[in-house]
Amino acid sequence: MLNETLPVHSLWWRTRAKDKGELLYAVIGDSAAQGIGASSPHRGYVGILTDHIRLSTGRSVRVVNLSVSGATVELAVRDQLPKFITLTPDIVTVAIGANDIALWDAAVFEAGIRQIFQALPQHALVADLPCFHLPRNERMVAVANRILRQVAADHRLTVVPMHATTKRLGLRSVATHVAGDLFHPNNRGYRAWAEAFLPALDSHLERGIRPADLPSPTPGAAQSFSAGTPQRSGVSGPS
Repeated sequence: MLNETLPVHSLWWRTRAKDKGELLYAVIGDSAAQGIGASSPHRGYVGILTDHIRLSTGRSVRVVNLSVSGATVELAVRDQLPKFITLTPDIVTVAIGANDIALWDAAVFEAGIRQIFQALPQHALVADLPCFHLPRNERMVAVANRILRQVAADHRLTVVPMHATTKRLGLRSVATHVAGDLFHPNNRGYRAWAEAFLPALDSHLERGIRPADLPSPTPGAAQSFSAGTPQRSGVSGPS
C-alpha cells in the first residue's frame, strides 16, 4: 500500500534537510515531490534532479523538500510558503496543483498560485499540471494551466512543460509509468517528470551556478550569471 510509504518518504526528506551542502535546493510540492509511487524516495523526480545538479556542478547539494503529500495550492500557501520565505535557495522547483482537480475551484487555485509565485525568486522553475488523460479532468487541467502560465508570465518565471511531457507518453503510460494506485508515477514515470525539468534546469545551472572546477571570476567581471541573481559561491542558504 502506498499510504504506508508516506511517513517513510517524509522522514527521509526531513533527514536530508539536515545535510550540509554547497548549494541549496528548495522544493514546493505534493506527494509527487515526496516521490510517492517510486521504489524509494530518491528515485522520485526531486532525487533525480538532485543527483543531476550534483554531477553537473561538482558541488554538494542540500535539499530542503517542503512538499507535503496531499497538498493543494491553498495548503502549500499555508504550510510550505512560510518556511520557504526563510530560505535563500540556489535552485527552486515547484510542482503543485494536481490535488486541486478533485475539488476544483478556479478562484481558490488562482489566488494560491499568485501568492506562491509572488514569493519565488526569478530563477525558480514552476511545472504546469501533468496530463490526466481523462477528458473531464483534462478540461479542468487546461483551465488550471492557463492560470498558472499567465501568473508565471506576470512574474517572469520559467514554466516546465509537465503537461506536454506526460501527454506525449499517451494513455498506455498508465500501464508503464504509473504506480499501483493508478495515480502516482512509478520509477519510469518520475524519470519522465525529471526529464521535463532538465532543459530549464540545465539552462539555470549554466547561467547561474559556476561549476566547482572553474576558476573564480576576476575582479570587475560581470556580477550576474542569471537574470536578477547576484553571483554566488558556496552556500546560499542555511547549512
